[in-house]
Amino acid sequence: MLITALVLFIITYVLMLSLPKYRYLVALTSAIIFVVIGILPIKKVFPAIDFNVILMIAGTMGTVSLFIESKMPALLSDLLIRKVPNVCFAIVVLSFFAGIISAFVDNVATVLMVAPVGLAIAKRVKISPVPVLISIAVSSNLQGAATLVGDTTSILLGNYAKMDFLDFFFMNGKPGIFWAVELGAVATLLVLVMLFRKEKQPVTVLEMTKVTDFVPTILLCGTVVSLIFASFIPQKPAITNGIICVGFFLVGILWSYIKNHNFNSAIKALKEIDYQTLLLLIGLFVVIAGITEAGVINKISEYFVLIAGDNVFIVYTLLVFASVIFSAFIDNIPYVATMLPVVSSIAAMMNVEPYLLYFGLLIGATLGGNLTPIGASANITAIGILRKDGYEVKTKDFMRIGVPFTLMAVWIGYVFIWVVYH
Repeated sequence: MLITALVLFIITYVLMLSLPKYRYLVALTSAIIFVVIGILPIKKVFPAIDFNVILMIAGTMGTVSLFIESKMPALLSDLLIRKVPNVCFAIVVLSFFAGIISAFVDNVATVLMVAPVGLAIAKRVKISPVPVLISIAVSSNLQGAATLVGDTTSILLGNYAKMDFLDFFFMNGKPGIFWAVELGAVATLLVLVMLFRKEKQPVTVLEMTKVTDFVPTILLCGTVVSLIFASFIPQKPAITNGIICVGFFLVGILWSYIKNHNFNSAIKALKEIDYQTLLLLIGLFVVIAGITEAGVINKISEYFVLIAGDNVFIVYTLLVFASVIFSAFIDNIPYVATMLPVVSSIAAMMNVEPYLLYFGLLIGATLGGNLTPIGASANITAIGILRKDGYEVKTKDFMRIGVPFTLMAVWIGYVFIWVVYH
């Protein structure tokens, strides 16, 4: 079963990279095959699907649709354009802004909130929104590792290592992973400046956009604040974040009906939810559960330990960069969940501080998703938004930004954590 699962997994990802328009169908078909041929027992299918993520994306997409209709993103783009000299700096500032938000809010939610502003700017200055949204996505994914609430992988680490919110800033009197990520984020601004250096078109605002309804903005801010506060609730249901996002969307639907006396805005918002992206993620969750069930991830971990030996520097280096490579093609959530006990065992056997390896794992696994368009949920979400707006994203277009961005951020984080914790 292990070889069969591995071959099916490789075929699945090759097809998804080759057929971007049909990724969701490829993922769903592969998921069905994993179940039909018996690799993943049918009773494990529903537990494998992270409905919290699915509901969170669906709810936030709905609220964001109301947010866009209110014209607030257009106003934000106007305010931003007034503060920067040209398109290049508009993209850089917007990407860094998205990253800051993503340090405290799930990166998928961040992309859903900031992408409309990027679209508005691109349309205003008549450039392709594809590189703009890719920059927003990779910036969001990068800073998701900065805090306990920024990404699911951070939550996994916090729960496993018994870390609280402040431990990500300072751990045992030493600077935490937050500072490693932020240094990487600052360095990646230089990458974006280089990539967009030719976009020198001046940006001007002739007339400020008028917002028609401030309630969707309040609902979106309420979603953000609620997600942050929810992160401090002990032993909360796993589906909490999803319920929060859907709940605010339902309030938005109710408000639109009260305001307009019809469900037209609500129906439009429901149509704006990217169901293909949701189906793609559902398929991927099942596929990853399948290769985990078959022992593929465990076998990879065993070989990793065998190759690394007892040299701490080699172990740390292999852990970081192997995680980058794996996470470029497989979902980093099951990977991190599988590797945490392995990392803990390695640290105990080698008598080293586990946080060196914990933080190395998180940097590699979280940032590695930026190498490919399917390596992180934030990337998939941004591509879904572009597709709904009529733009198809080629793998080479994504990697033109994702590869240099990732290498810069990973290298900075890799050096920082080694210097501080070895």
